[in-house]
Amino acid sequence: MTSPLEAVSTYFYAKDGNRPFLMRRAFAKDVRLEMVVKTDAISFPSSASGLAAIEEILGRRFANDFENVYTFCLARPTEANRHHFPCHWLVAMSAKNNGVVRVGSGRYDWYFTSDDRCLVEKLTITIDVMQILPTEEIDRIMNWINNLPYPWCGPEEAVRDMPVIDGLAPIARYLEEVRPIPPEC
Repeated sequence: MTSPLEAVSTYFYAKDGNRPFLMRRAFAKDVRLEMVVKTDAISFPSSASGLAAIEEILGRRFANDFENVYTFCLARPTEANRHHFPCHWLVAMSAKNNGVVRVGSGRYDWYFTSDDRCLVEKLTITIDVMQILPTEEIDRIMNWINNLPYPWCGPEEAVRDMPVIDGLAPIARYLEEVRPIPPEC
């Protein structure tokens, strides 16, 4: 990796595409993960350390439970984000065991190594909202999500063609309220 954009993009392709080996291209060996989960609609461990743990939690275990995964960053990193890239995100996925659809939003805080590799040394994932929707909604939700520019999408783009489904209203409100987050110095 040579930039935050490459590291974050690689993470999305690794997690969403069930390619844990790609995590090695995005994360430092001693990476730290922190999870802040503000919903009962999904569960994750509160923290993990090391590349092997990241591959297991965000790669293999996630892929055991979910399919049709699409994750979007709602902003793009620039050179100003070489140390820290904070951004909001949107995700949609379906459960492998019963087809139930989850759509969620939250915040990422990516911290990168200071060397030329620009690998992720710490990632904080905050899950602010996660909605569980019936399997009957998978076509409408996946058609909407599949038409968004992957993996970088502005919040206004995400809301524009969002299907009108009661369960998506909290996601729409979240996306309408997000603003760019300045990086830490």
